[in-house]
Amino acid sequence: MTKFQDGSSEATVPDTISPTAYKFRLQDFLVGAQMLFVAFGALVLVPILVGLDPNVALFTSGLGTLCFQLVTGGKVPVYLASSFAFIAPITFSVDKYGLPATLSGLAAAGIIYLVLSLIIFWGGSALIIRVLPSIVTGPVIMVIGLGLAPTAVKMASEASVGYSEGMAIGVATVSLLATMVTAILARGFLRLIPILVGIVAGYLVSLPLGLVNFTPVGQAPWIEIPSFTTPSFHLPAILFIVPVAIAPAIEHIGDVLAIGSVTGNNYLRDPGIHRTLLGDGIATTLAAFLGGPPNTTYSEVTGAVALTKAFNPAIMTWSALTAILLSFFGKLGAILQTIPVPVMGGILIVLFGTIVVIGMNSMIQAGEDLLQPRNLVIVSAILMLGVGGMSIKAGAFALEGIGLSSIVGVLLNLLLPQGEKHLP
Repeated sequence: MTKFQDGSSEATVPDTISPTAYKFRLQDFLVGAQMLFVAFGALVLVPILVGLDPNVALFTSGLGTLCFQLVTGGKVPVYLASSFAFIAPITFSVDKYGLPATLSGLAAAGIIYLVLSLIIFWGGSALIIRVLPSIVTGPVIMVIGLGLAPTAVKMASEASVGYSEGMAIGVATVSLLATMVTAILARGFLRLIPILVGIVAGYLVSLPLGLVNFTPVGQAPWIEIPSFTTPSFHLPAILFIVPVAIAPAIEHIGDVLAIGSVTGNNYLRDPGIHRTLLGDGIATTLAAFLGGPPNTTYSEVTGAVALTKAFNPAIMTWSALTAILLSFFGKLGAILQTIPVPVMGGILIVLFGTIVVIGMNSMIQAGEDLLQPRNLVIVSAILMLGVGGMSIKAGAFALEGIGLSSIVGVLLNLLLPQGEKHLP
């Protein structure tokens, strides 16, 4: 068996590879559209939250998926879409530096994937794990979720034009409960789309309360080219966003292992983790040059593949082509932008909390002893610097929040000696 080291724990993948035939069949169109439906709720959630055009996100996710398939030889049945890990840095960066500058940071984040791909190609995946173990990436992921907590609460409870604080909390509660109940109690296909169910439930409640404004829908054309935006080079924005790319890149390895276990193929060997990372990087940089959010592998789609046994990667081609086609429907983007803020707020309470739990779980799965002094120091420093918003500034240069805590965590992990004793 081939083993991939992840701290003190090990993940195994099959030695035998049974390549899935990449065949185009017209009947796969409906299955491909279904895969896009699974990813749709979360796919459009990121651009709406950070102020990007959801039609651009649809276009770049489809284009990014096609690029991923080209890089990996059409061997991996995954769909690429918006990453939640980038919500906080995109939001903060757009407020501080503007959208074009932020896009330059996102383009650079895609280049980080390329660098990691080359490192793995030359030195093997174990080198990345030594530099970026779960004791570093876990708390960084937690910082991402915890940093977003005030945003979720504000969106779920703040009054605005046309509705009171009580109405906002009520609508947010409906969205939250619908998402939670679907995730916990639903079975089959419905269980794969809890976010979409939550959005629909909150939207339906918002309609009679007058929270939905359909004016933009009437004004939007049926067919429209997405509002593409090009980046402008801005070093402070790049330095702020780039460190955030490390955590999703490490998570990517877990995603590839997961889809490999579902299909029975060893994707770490063929096409190789360096190629899948490269595919993510190209998709992310390409999206940034068009004004879209970063694109990474999607765990929701992995669950759908497991349920439907749709192992043919060509199905994802249909998903990608469907997304590109839908991106040119102007009224679709307008409808998505009518979703009330409290609806999103309710969903984000559980969604951002999930990000924190994922970070915790990555350390648990790796068997990390958090009471070991060395680990305790690393995790504490990352959490306090990241959540506290520590900032180091020198003129126009600024390193803060997630970026600063990530770098500190990497340096502490490399410099601190290994310890064996627990704190009393």
